[in-house]
Amino acid sequence: MFTEGARNLGPVFTEGAVAGGRVRRWAADAGLGAVFAVVLAFWASLIADSWGGGYWRFDCAAGAAVCAIALFRRRDRAWAAVAGLAVAATAVLAARFADLPAEPGPGMALGLAVLVAAAVRRLPVRTACGVAAGGLAVAVGSLLTAHTSAAGVPSVTAMNVAAWAAAVVAGLSPRLLDARRRAVAEAVRQAERLALARELHDVVAHHVTGIVVQAQAARLVARRSPEKAGDALGQIEAAGSDALAAMRRVVGLLRVAEGEAGGPDAGPGVAEPGRLGDLVGRFEAGGRPVRLRLPREEETAMWPPEVASTVYRVVQESLTNIARHAPRAREVTVSVERDRDVVVVEVADDAPPGSQAGSRGGSRGGYGLLGMRERVEALGGTLRAGPRPGSGWSVLATLPAPPPATLPTALPSPRQESRRDA
Repeated sequence: MFTEGARNLGPVFTEGAVAGGRVRRWAADAGLGAVFAVVLAFWASLIADSWGGGYWRFDCAAGAAVCAIALFRRRDRAWAAVAGLAVAATAVLAARFADLPAEPGPGMALGLAVLVAAAVRRLPVRTACGVAAGGLAVAVGSLLTAHTSAAGVPSVTAMNVAAWAAAVVAGLSPRLLDARRRAVAEAVRQAERLALARELHDVVAHHVTGIVVQAQAARLVARRSPEKAGDALGQIEAAGSDALAAMRRVVGLLRVAEGEAGGPDAGPGVAEPGRLGDLVGRFEAGGRPVRLRLPREEETAMWPPEVASTVYRVVQESLTNIARHAPRAREVTVSVERDRDVVVVEVADDAPPGSQAGSRGGSRGGYGLLGMRERVEALGGTLRAGPRPGSGWSVLATLPAPPPATLPTALPSPRQESRRDA
């Protein structure tokens, strides 16, 4: 079954992303190690030519130690930075008192730059500032080992300070970008939570109104037919349970959302699944056929309103994503199915690999997918998105949809009972 096959893609998405990230890190470290080796060998040959003897050995050994620490920095960035700075400081002092070539040399400076950049990029603010300050101290400390009497800044110091500044910029720039992305992502999550909370507020108001009407009718029924009062109270209890469940969701959403924010247009306030046909029709007007599979109207009528609107939202955002980022997709499949107490929504396309016109993470910077996931998870569901085996992209959402307790229709209204009494 199409939906069942897509449901098994979740672990594939996760394992593929983890394996791909691990391979990229290994490749990057291998390339960095090769650069370290070339720089150390080049500088050792220059020292051997200018100083003679075995003076190059100390610089090569100290530089290799710092570079090796830099290659293993991901295990513990803080301790790696401390160890690298300690080796560099020791090398500076040894060169100063043993009359050795100036330290840190290019290889050691490159290793320190990698450690400082990694610390500034990932570590907490205080720790990152401490590592950056230590790196600057080592760079300035190279003045002690400079073998020159000319005026101005020695070349070894200029090189080390430039490497330190480049490392700080390389670490700080992505850190600031990540902070901005997190702020925007949190704003998207908050807006989605508040939009869903407003929808659930309408649901609660609907249930409470029904409870009031039924309570009024029950009072009249109790006077005329006391034996029917138990049924009326049971129906009121069922409606109250629905209202409490919706209210709990509202409270849970508002606890994690602070302040007021306007949410994005999530489609109809209480979206009928039948309106998905209109949405798909507008998408097909762009020239791409869509295979649409929906449950029967009798079944969708029993869905909680917040589930219906979320189904609409997932399909809407997924189709928008396809229109923007998969122009070569020839066919799109939209499937909405009920599986026991779960509604499964899948939107898939057949775009060939490498044909995406940008990020497939969502619309405009990837925040559309983030908003979908926040809405789905707020209702206790899950959402997975990623490439399908072979070609194409799939968005798969599962939403819990227990059958709601319906408001009674057999009880007469208070006005009808009043007329009977008259």
